[in-house]
Amino acid sequence: MAGHSKFANIKHRKGAQDKKRSNLFSKLSREITVAAKMGMPDPDMNPRLRLAVNNARAQSMPKDNIQRAINKASAGDAENYEEVMYEGYGPGGTAIIVETLTDNRNRTATAVRTAFSKNGGNLGTSGSVVHGFDHVGLITYPASAGDADTVFEAALEAGAEDVQSGDEVHEIWTGMDDLHEVAKSLEGALGEAENVKLAWKPNLDVTVDEKTAGTLLKLIDALEEDDDVQTVWGNYDVPDEVAEKLG
Repeated sequence: MAGHSKFANIKHRKGAQDKKRSNLFSKLSREITVAAKMGMPDPDMNPRLRLAVNNARAQSMPKDNIQRAINKASAGDAENYEEVMYEGYGPGGTAIIVETLTDNRNRTATAVRTAFSKNGGNLGTSGSVVHGFDHVGLITYPASAGDADTVFEAALEAGAEDVQSGDEVHEIWTGMDDLHEVAKSLEGALGEAENVKLAWKPNLDVTVDEKTAGTLLKLIDALEEDDDVQTVWGNYDVPDEVAEKLG
């Protein structure tokens, strides 16, 4: 299973998700506003906005918050955000990709660089680690959506490329251009997904020990707590026994 999901599971067991709900809503709102500003303010006519709205709904974001974020773009009073991607190295030789939406490149670059340097990592140059990842679609369902065989069959029928099922989550990987169609097909078979997004999938995972995983988790947390950071991806793999100790 991809490293980002391992850590998502660890943090879920620590109960950190609830504490970060306000921060999560802020990031979801920003993505909705940017998507609405870049295209039509109608989710049916704007694939990126539809994706952002669906993800917000999956995280139980109130309808009023979603509409307010769309209206902000339509009113023309939204900040001018730009997408900036950072690449770096984490503890244990791991590779990290950080996706941001920012209205101040200098502020964001400083915050990302500081997070890396204070937590056993180094910020790299553009292109330094991205070659080790594939840009693909990722659809996630909770384990309660069905057993591994049921999810695998539904994903195969929908045209997915790969499925990885764990104790808490099913990850369904698709081609970048196939994400929306596969997600729509899966909704009929499995219900609404927990998350539908473009993702960076590592070609080769780096297995980390308990000490390295602990430091790496602090780095991931520091990055995700920054308001400008939307998503963090990595090529780390935390063995189950290590994950249990950290949990």
